[in-house]
Amino acid sequence: MNGIQRTALAITIIGAVNWGLIGLFQFDLVAAIFGGEQSAAFARVIYTLVGLSGLVLIPLLFKTDEAFADQREPERAKR
Repeated sequence: MNGIQRTALAITIIGAVNWGLIGLFQFDLVAAIFGGEQSAAFARVIYTLVGLSGLVLIPLLFKTDEAFADQREPERAKR
């Protein structure tokens, strides 16, 4: 997994936690932090980043276990 994918994964996890809070407690953490409502400009930027991060991660769904193992082999050789 490269740096862009790791960053996208972290942002997507943050988005998933936010959706969990919305579903369980009707509390939008992103909106609360960045303006108090979902229509606040910075909150919309965060929502957009979460959406784009999800799109970046789509190829990981189709990557085989062998492809992940092949990526890790050069890392093992460095140790």
